[in-house]
Amino acid sequence: MVDPQTPEPETPHKPVLLGPILKAIAPVRGVWLDGTFGAGGYTRGLLDAGAERVIAVDRDPLAFEMARSWAGGYGERLTMQPGVFSKMDEYGQDLDGVVLDLGVSSMQLDLAERGFSFMRDGPLDMRMSQDGPSAADLVNGAEEELLANILFQYGEERASRRIARAIVRAREEAPITHTLELVKLIEGCLPRQKPGQSHPATRSFQALRIAVNDEYGELFRGLMAAERALKPGGQLAVVTFHSVEDRMVKRFLTARAGAGGNANRFAPEVPQEAPQFRIEKRKAIGPDAEELAENPRSRSAKLRVAIRTDAPSGTVDGKSIGMPMVRGL
Repeated sequence: MVDPQTPEPETPHKPVLLGPILKAIAPVRGVWLDGTFGAGGYTRGLLDAGAERVIAVDRDPLAFEMARSWAGGYGERLTMQPGVFSKMDEYGQDLDGVVLDLGVSSMQLDLAERGFSFMRDGPLDMRMSQDGPSAADLVNGAEEELLANILFQYGEERASRRIARAIVRAREEAPITHTLELVKLIEGCLPRQKPGQSHPATRSFQALRIAVNDEYGELFRGLMAAERALKPGGQLAVVTFHSVEDRMVKRFLTARAGAGGNANRFAPEVPQEAPQFRIEKRKAIGPDAEELAENPRSRSAKLRVAIRTDAPSGTVDGKSIGMPMVRGL
């Protein structure tokens, strides 16, 4: 996936942090699940590095259509599974590894007709699965308070109420159906952009995309599914592109690695369950200078890797790992 704030590179669809992932999980063996297949960069990297088989999961049917030209070359080593990664434990068990590359893919961002980009005009869609309610349905149908909460909670947009009010006022005249219509409306609510700042519509488009695709809920359920699907010694590698996702992954792995401890040393000791993961590197891995030069979209990417223990899988509360909640969705 990519950072949508960054201009397109000359070579689109380049998998972000692939080199660091392969280095962190080496040697690559056994059965892996790529929960965010996209353009197939991670899947091909895993297969070429020695994975016996990869189960490639994506909810976007276009992803598998675009892979037909090369997927057959891997034969039975590649299984393409339509679906969502939050159900990965239904697609495979005792996995040797799971990789997740969160957010919107270059493939989706670069197609104006998909409605993800604020740089191109297209229908206000943003549906990764290409079914269900679209961003236009949300923008034109949600109450003002709900829209404001989505923009603030999912996009960390400080002008959320001003933008929501402008959306409601504009849609009373006519429905908002295209991306650049919404971009123009958002730009009118914010101060003039200074050099070096991200595009004014960045946070709002991120928020709407996350809401339309339930990305935070999918991530939370996906992390729990990975815990159930991995075998002891199996590895989980997750690449994030913004602070909320990274915070959720970091807190989940920290909690499941048993790094909580008692907050009060005078309180009675609370029995701790055996840790489900082991973290060998606490600090997230980012792109090096070479990757940044080749692929500017990698600038905000962070990789976290953890190893599954033999402890039974359990449960964790979404709120405890920092999952944003929007009432009414």
